[in-house]
Amino acid sequence: MCAQSRGPGPWHHGAVSDSEDTNKARAQRPSTPEFKAFVASRWDEPDDVSTTRIAAAPFAEQRRAALSARFPGRRIVAPAGDFKVRANDTDYRFRPDSDFAYLTGLGADFEPGAVLVMEPTSGGHDATLYVIPPAGRDDEGFYADPRSGEFWVGRRPGIAEFEAMTGVASRPLSELPSGIRVSAHPHKQVREALAELRMVKDAYEVQQLRDAVAATIEGFERVVRELPRAVEHKRGERVVEATFDGHAREEGNAVGYETIAASGPHATTLHWIRNDGQVRHGDLLLLDAGVEVESLYTADLTRVLPVSGDFTATQRQVYEVVLEAADAAFAAARPGATFRDVHEAAMEVIEARLTAWGIVPEAEDEDSRLYRRWMVHSTSHHLGLDVHDCAAAKRDLYMDGELRPGMVFTIEPGLYFKPNDLAAPVALRGIGVRIEDDVLVTADGVENLSAALPREPDAVVAWMARLRT
Repeated sequence: MCAQSRGPGPWHHGAVSDSEDTNKARAQRPSTPEFKAFVASRWDEPDDVSTTRIAAAPFAEQRRAALSARFPGRRIVAPAGDFKVRANDTDYRFRPDSDFAYLTGLGADFEPGAVLVMEPTSGGHDATLYVIPPAGRDDEGFYADPRSGEFWVGRRPGIAEFEAMTGVASRPLSELPSGIRVSAHPHKQVREALAELRMVKDAYEVQQLRDAVAATIEGFERVVRELPRAVEHKRGERVVEATFDGHAREEGNAVGYETIAASGPHATTLHWIRNDGQVRHGDLLLLDAGVEVESLYTADLTRVLPVSGDFTATQRQVYEVVLEAADAAFAAARPGATFRDVHEAAMEVIEARLTAWGIVPEAEDEDSRLYRRWMVHSTSHHLGLDVHDCAAAKRDLYMDGELRPGMVFTIEPGLYFKPNDLAAPVALRGIGVRIEDDVLVTADGVENLSAALPREPDAVVAWMARLRT
């Protein structure tokens, strides 16, 4: 977006990709004219041509108009991004840049290399989508290009299809004006403006997030049913991860982020994604996971599950403090409040309860807030196309900007007592608890989008028992 780097790359219509070129040592495909002619002949027309406008298209049009109003007279360039190499000639599954998805409404994996260009006009901007057209059957790339050939990656939409789906004038990427250079690091001002626009979700986005939350709750239910198998496995955390991640692929696009399946002391590591530990009776399992639906909107939920089916007295004591902190954050979240207000409401509970336990030492400077040793993260973050959505926004708009109806964010306080923490009582060491819900700001408060997932300790116990019978 308004920045410069390399051009669109060599693997557009008719080109053979770099990955093919680097593996000539094992290439065994015939190259005779007869072979090429035979491969190009006797094909029926595809029956899956996309000619219907996608549901996100009218909303994407409004988003482009809002962005246009902020940058009159300036060209805006939004690239989808390219494949990322996993190893040698294998790539990671493609996911377009979130800002590109926001401005086009496209969310699937068939537009690598695409670029949205918004050219300034007297009345705003004219948008053009530059995409890599599929190689024709008389083109060698049809069967020879591992990045865009139909034999390798399946049928991809053509120019007319992209135009029909998005309502945006579409052209081959090879026609991208030479003066436009695409960057993976768009102009900071445009990134910031998009982050601010993305803070308030439109009706389409809210529905996508509702769908993502619903699918995520179903994934948590699957995990509970698989806990006995996880206990029996030497790497039970991987059983939990595989169960949820498989569900995310079945019901959505993928997971919205790497699943945290942290059992026992691993729950005290905030971003435990190694997930190679055992799941033992008597432990708590902290599951932090989210389904990313096909539109790329993701949920982000955390629940702590007692593996044996019930909490011990000490586990429940910690859990109830975190729940009280979460409830205080819910009470503080309303239009006109700020993220900082929500965070401070949760922290007041954490400070009061830990001080009452007698584990917080006297501080020479009250700004030291020594109780934060046991919760070093923030209570909330925006949620949407990215799990930590709108991260490019200015801090004063993120932390201190007023909450407005349509914003969606998390409420997720926690307490983490590491097993080697000599400042914590022995009974608490190795216990990690986080409770995370996804909330929508309404006219007079917030709606808990994940309310169907139990959060009260007795409700969690009853829910798990019901699922495991």
